[in-house]
Amino acid sequence: MIIREALVIDIQQIQLVRNSVKENRLSNPNLVTDADCEEFMFQRGKGWVCEIEEHIVGFAIVDLKEHNIWALFLHPNFENKGIGRQLHDVMLNWYFSKTQIPIWLGTAPNTRAETFYRNSGWKHIGMHGKGEVKFEMTFENWKQIESKKETH
Repeated sequence: MIIREALVIDIQQIQLVRNSVKENRLSNPNLVTDADCEEFMFQRGKGWVCEIEEHIVGFAIVDLKEHNIWALFLHPNFENKGIGRQLHDVMLNWYFSKTQIPIWLGTAPNTRAETFYRNSGWKHIGMHGKGEVKFEMTFENWKQIESKKETH
């Protein structure tokens, strides 16, 4: 298993992963284009992939302009293996190396994603968009979470 920065050539496999999920599915897969992925990964922020045997099984993309998590998704066959946690941590470490502005995300309520973010130290700060739960992570909270990992 390799966690690495995403490349333009990864976008096709990223789209396959995004459209394989069982929760937080896109109502229309054409809503997120390859050009959108490229813009968020290389102009607005950065992306990472998890690769197993030359197949991308998960990815994460952060938007430095709007200070939010644009995407964190795993192929359903690779859930519960710690991949999401690794992608999440790499992404937040990079984000907070660039800025101390709090970062936010929205996710559907009553999903595994909501539970994941709550368990990862994100604070529920309200609702967003079309009924999504809105979470925030501050620089200070992230540093506390990271320092606890180092002492265990």
